Amino acid sequence: MRFHKLRRAALGALALAVVLPAAACGGSSGPGGGGDKTLTLWHMEQPPNRVAAFQKIIDAYNATNPEYKVQAQVQDWNQIYTKISGAVQSKTQPDILFTIPDFTTYVRPLGAVRPVTALVNELDKEHTFGEAAKAAYHDNNEYWAVPLYGMVQMLWYRKDLFAKAGIADAPKTWSELLADAQKLSSGSQKGIAVPAGKNLATDQVIYSLMLTNGAGNFFTGSGEVAFDKPQTVAAVSLYADLLKLSPSDAGNYSWGEPQAAFNSGGAAMAIEKGQYLAPFEKESGRPASDLGCAPIPQPDTGGKPGSIYYSNAAMVLSRDDARAKGAEDFLRFVLKPENYGQFLNAEPGLFLPLTADGAKATSWTGNEVIKKYQGCVDAMLEQSKSGGLFGFVDGQYVGSIGKISGQNILAQVVQRVYSNGESPAAAVKWGDQQMREAVAR
Repeated sequence: MRFHKLRRAALGALALAVVLPAAACGGSSGPGGGGDKTLTLWHMEQPPNRVAAFQKIIDAYNATNPEYKVQAQVQDWNQIYTKISGAVQSKTQPDILFTIPDFTTYVRPLGAVRPVTALVNELDKEHTFGEAAKAAYHDNNEYWAVPLYGMVQMLWYRKDLFAKAGIADAPKTWSELLADAQKLSSGSQKGIAVPAGKNLATDQVIYSLMLTNGAGNFFTGSGEVAFDKPQTVAAVSLYADLLKLSPSDAGNYSWGEPQAAFNSGGAAMAIEKGQYLAPFEKESGRPASDLGCAPIPQPDTGGKPGSIYYSNAAMVLSRDDARAKGAEDFLRFVLKPENYGQFLNAEPGLFLPLTADGAKATSWTGNEVIKKYQGCVDAMLEQSKSGGLFGFVDGQYVGSIGKISGQNILAQVVQRVYSNGESPAAAVKWGDQQMREAVAR
C-alpha cells in the first residue's frame, strides 16, 4: 500500500522480475494459485527492503518443512483490483492475499474469500488483537481476513528547518499549519509536500484531514452516500491551500515524492505514515534528532484528533480445504511473537503491531530504528487510538466502499480543484455524485 518511488531503478527491476512470471499465467499453475504443494502469496509492499524481509519470514517458514510451502509474488496497488478480479475469474487466484479493509469489500463479492473466523478467534486468544485490528474485517458474524499490521499517519516536520525559520513547535491547528507552511516557503524550499496524484496516497492524506474535521463518515446510517457537506468542503479547501505551498509537481505525487522532497530539504513538512523513520538520516544527511513528528493538526474550532488508520491483513483464497489449512498454518507462524517482530521490521515504524505480545517482542522493540525513534513510535501508537478509515468509522461496515476507493474518488476531488481550478464546493458535489454512481453499479 504504500509504494515509494525512491530508488526507482532498483524497484522497477525487482518488480519486473517478480511480477511478470505471475502475470504471464494469470496467477499461477495450481488450484488456488500455486503448484501442487506451493501456496502463492500476493502482497503489494513493493520496496526492496520489504520484499526481502517478507521473503526472510517465508524462507524461515519453508525451512520448517511444512506440507505446503509458500511462494511470494509482488503486486501493484495500481493494478491489483483488475488483476485479482481476472485471477478469480480464471481460477488462478493466490492462496493468500494481503489486504486492507476497503479492498476486502471489493474482493469478497468475487466469491473466492474464505471466512477465517475460527483462526482469528484462536489467534486472538493466544496473542490478543486490538479491537480496531479486527473490527473492519468482521461482517455477517464472520471474520474475512487475519489482521497482520497497523499503519497510521502523522505530521512530519524538519526541526532544523523550523529552527531556521524561528518556529519553535509543530502546528496544532489548521491555521497554524498554513501559517507555518507559508513561513517555511522560501526560494526552492516549500513549506509542505502533499500528494495530488490520482492514487491512494492522495486519498489517505485528504482523509486524515477530513477526520479531524468530523467528515470521516460520509455515509448515512442506512449506508447511503453523504459526502457533500460543509466539513468535507472545508477539508478540501485546506488541502488546496496546502498544495499552493507544496512543490509545483505535486499533481504527480504519490508516496515517495513527498518523502524525497522532505528528506532533501525541499519541503519542511509532510503528512504520512511511519516509513519516514528508517531512511531519514541516510537520505537527509541530518541527525535523527532533526526529524519531528506530531499529531495531525485539527481545525481551530470543533476539531478532534484523527488520522487514517489501516489494519492490514491477509485473506485466504485457496480453492480447497487442504491448501487453506496450509495458508492458515503460515499465518499462525507469522504471528508468533519473535517471528512477528521480524515481520514488522520489514519497515520499522510503518508496520505497527496489532497484538499485545507482538508489541513486546524483543525482535521488534530491539530494532535500532524503533529504539532511535521511540518517541515517534509511541506517538503513532497513541494516534492509532483515534484513527479511522472510510466505510468503517462509527462501527460501520459499508460493503460498497471498495467501489469508491478503487476509483480514488477522494483523490479525483483534489485533482479537480488543483488541476482544473474547480471550487472545493463544486468538486465535493461532483465527488458525492461519483460515489453514488459507483455504489449503484
